[in-house]
Amino acid sequence: MRRRILLAILLAVAVTACALGVPLGYAAMQMVEILSDSNLISYAQKAATSVDQDLDANRKPNLTKLASTDPVGGQITLSLPNQAPLTYGDAGTDVISESESVRNGTVRVSLPAGPIRRLQAEVAVFVVLLVVLSISTGTVVATVTARRLTEPMRHVADRAIRLGAGDFRADSSRYGVAELDLVADSLDTSAAALALLVQRERDLVGDVSHQLRSRLTALQLRLETLTLASNVETAEDASAALDQAERLAQVLDELLAAASAARAAEAQPINLAVRLPMMVAEWRELLRAKGRVLRLRVPEGLLARATPGRLREALGVLLDNSLKYGTGTVLVAARRGDGMVLIEVSDAGPGVPDELAAHVFERGVSGGGSTGVGLALARALVDADGGRLELAVLRPPTFALFLPVAKAEDVLATPWRTEPTPR
Repeated sequence: MRRRILLAILLAVAVTACALGVPLGYAAMQMVEILSDSNLISYAQKAATSVDQDLDANRKPNLTKLASTDPVGGQITLSLPNQAPLTYGDAGTDVISESESVRNGTVRVSLPAGPIRRLQAEVAVFVVLLVVLSISTGTVVATVTARRLTEPMRHVADRAIRLGAGDFRADSSRYGVAELDLVADSLDTSAAALALLVQRERDLVGDVSHQLRSRLTALQLRLETLTLASNVETAEDASAALDQAERLAQVLDELLAAASAARAAEAQPINLAVRLPMMVAEWRELLRAKGRVLRLRVPEGLLARATPGRLREALGVLLDNSLKYGTGTVLVAARRGDGMVLIEVSDAGPGVPDELAAHVFERGVSGGGSTGVGLALARALVDADGGRLELAVLRPPTFALFLPVAKAEDVLATPWRTEPTPR
């Protein structure tokens, strides 16, 4: 996109510069020639007037007097009937000349053409320099304009990619371009709507699965009791019904597992020892600006399955909360747990109030006066990769991210994908 904008502006500038420069150069060169001819005619008229005055007074034309009208480096030639031509000066072979009539004769004034050609060349060079300057200025303007348009478009594209990856946080960046700002506003509106929709869907799935499991469990217990009935027919029917209930419970488990696997389809094996330092680097500088320290502890070779973008955004929510509401050193520690990889984020702040501890991940709940969206979205992002986010300790506040473990052979077999970029 930047290249197209740049080439389009440069083409317009170049065509305009050439369309104006060529006629301007030609007109300037013609103007030099016209001015030179005008001066030459003036010199010739002065010489003719002097000769006519001498002839009217029956005097022989005086070459010294003619020399006073001669331009520097020029030549004056007086031709009279029955007389040899009188010549003053030498203009060389390449000349421009003008003649004026006198009584029964002519006066010719000649100038070297070289100075005039040089002046025309200088004018042509000046016009070319103006064209080059115009194109250079157009190049600078085109570069700035292309950057001003493409960088916001890249940011909007990245925002759309993060939205598709499940990052529904609003982005306050605006670009000063009405159309792009409108797109950014639309993305924020869509992100809020999608976040609410996804949250409702997950709440619904959780509620439905919980209710179904509870009812199935109660049904299975009742059927198990009936299988012990003294009536053989009743016991057989109860046993068959119990078998169907167990199959239904198994199907429910498979459907929930399939839904969880579908949400985590984009998760990939990542080396936390490599990725975590890059994910927390920007927060280290922000904390340092407030006189605080961020420490990172992650063992070599610790592998987890996650979507890098989702994990970065979830960590960003936790670190942003530590930056705003926490105190002291922020510690990000990763380690291997029982079948999971655990990442803990803690600081020395006052922690979460007791009355909010059970609701801190609910949308709209906040103890610091914020919108109460961040932690809900962070949990949704981690949950989308098959993990979970919990408040492990109230004071000092410690949040724990549980991620699925990845194997080393999975990392080696995974082709690294490049981030899509707009053209």
